[in-house]
Amino acid sequence: MADFVRKSSVKDEVKRVGKDMRCPGETIEGLDKVVKSMIAKAVERAKADGRKTVRAHDF
Repeated sequence: MADFVRKSSVKDEVKRVGKDMRCPGETIEGLDKVVKSMIAKAVERAKADGRKTVRAHDF
């Protein structure tokens, strides 16, 4: 189950951009994994810069 992305928001955006495109559950799970990975990398960048705050530019 996805922790970070809201299924309805992703589906709405896919339909907005792709009109007749669909978005199965595996897509949501895959996106959730990408988001988790991006967060982990951003945390590491902030730590490497000696900060305890993750900023937009860390992504």
